[in-house]
Amino acid sequence: MPYCKVANADIYYEDLGTGIPIIMIHGFSPDHRLMSACMEPIFSDRNGWRRIYIDLPGMGMTRDYDDIHNADEMLDAVLSLIESLIKDQTYLLIGESYGGYLARGILAKQKERVGGAAFICPVILPHHEDRIVPNHAVLHRDNGFLATLTEEEVTDFSSNQVVLDEYNWCRYKNEVLAGCQIADDHFLAIIKKQYGFSFRIDQMEFEKPSIFLLGKQDSVVGYKDAFEILEKFPRGTFAVLDRAGHNLQIEQAQVFNSLISEWLDRVESYHV
Repeated sequence: MPYCKVANADIYYEDLGTGIPIIMIHGFSPDHRLMSACMEPIFSDRNGWRRIYIDLPGMGMTRDYDDIHNADEMLDAVLSLIESLIKDQTYLLIGESYGGYLARGILAKQKERVGGAAFICPVILPHHEDRIVPNHAVLHRDNGFLATLTEEEVTDFSSNQVVLDEYNWCRYKNEVLAGCQIADDHFLAIIKKQYGFSFRIDQMEFEKPSIFLLGKQDSVVGYKDAFEILEKFPRGTFAVLDRAGHNLQIEQAQVFNSLISEWLDRVESYHV
């Protein structure tokens, strides 16, 4: 199994394809499967991209992370991995949820090396009480399918998704829940106490192509707070999708694929 040894962790990663590197950063609790499952179909007919999917410390198969206690040290681990795997190269960032927060921390540290950035339901404000979020709402239920699940599965599915049907359950179970079930809950509880960076982010403009994909029914991070940093991303698309919660990439898969592909087109055009 491929691991990258950095100062404060031994990070598991999957490295696919050749070309311009893209660092894929999942959210808090799942693992790299959240990102690879939604991104790899997009690259099935696109060449020239090296996709690097990582497991953040405390999640997936990453190990030896006992020296990490806060968001700054989590960020240091990711920056160290970048230096080890793609030293001095230009690269892209794609971050989901907490991964979107970490990605903006990377921009604060080395924005000149980043050739484009995509944010999927990103954490904007680290403390939940500061966020503007809608109440959780289920917009569609396939009651016939839900009857085949256990009561525990229905409760979990209903609390995390907006569209409750077989397609969304299968993807949620395999791409999100599977990672959450092997996360180090004790470690994550420590990180939650210092979930935000000790320094300010979103202070400089990022002038290269970017995209923010936001769920209209996202009750975890919301969508309104993202527009507070819109002016910091002059080449950014900000899209709010209806019938989409915090797992937008699953519930609005076709639109997601189209918008990420369009962002990649803009990145390619920018760097020609």
